[in-house]
Amino acid sequence: MTQTIQLRHVNVTRYVTPLREGGSLPAIAEADDGFLYVLKFRGAGQGIKALIAELIGGEIARILGLKVPELVFAGLDEAFGRTEPDEEIQDLLKASTGLNLGLHYLSGAITFDPTTTAIDPLLASRIVWLDCLLTNVDRTARNTNMLLWNRELWLIDHGASLYFHHSWTNWEEQSKKPFVQVKEHVLLPWAGELAAVDAEFKALLTPSHIRNVVSLIPDEWLITHGEEPEASREVYYNFLTHRLQHSGIFLNEAQHARQSLI
Repeated sequence: MTQTIQLRHVNVTRYVTPLREGGSLPAIAEADDGFLYVLKFRGAGQGIKALIAELIGGEIARILGLKVPELVFAGLDEAFGRTEPDEEIQDLLKASTGLNLGLHYLSGAITFDPTTTAIDPLLASRIVWLDCLLTNVDRTARNTNMLLWNRELWLIDHGASLYFHHSWTNWEEQSKKPFVQVKEHVLLPWAGELAAVDAEFKALLTPSHIRNVVSLIPDEWLITHGEEPEASREVYYNFLTHRLQHSGIFLNEAQHARQSLI
């Protein structure tokens, strides 16, 4: 029986410092549970869809046994940030009233550097396969979006995944497309176990798991689609289950891309 996934809810109590990386202006913030989080804002330029992609990508990675910081729903009060002196940050906070997404802050973690850290081929294959499923374009040598913490590799930032939802049309056609951007994946040269991982992960990631993950998406993040929230969740569910059923398409693309590198 598939265990129901639940995310904790916290309230942001203190804006600590911005992380000026990329266009989304994430920040380190403290919540009412006393922990620090990397906060992803609904009012950032990439919008709520980046939060949906972060949520889906992170929780699917966790189901597959990969290391991901705990995700929490982070509430931001309307009054929060009024005293923030930086005008850009104040505008961001005002636009982010309501439910945002936080990732547990891994204090002391360092950015993964492929030139100094060797990666096990099976682990590399698992991460490449995940990113092909999610169509995650943002795990390149320029921006690995992986951290080393307590001698383990942790995945962060899946906000650039599921790019089909930015057009929200032809989801079925998009679900069967190869992931050509895999050729830029930072771990592709080490990913020599893709076929074995494909069989392993297709058995592990059941439709009920996917249903469980997409059910986590808050209604208030889905109303921008112009459909009932449940109808939008169904599109995410269908996209992911169809893509999983046709994983051979992105598997072959990844294997061919790797052959051209080695």
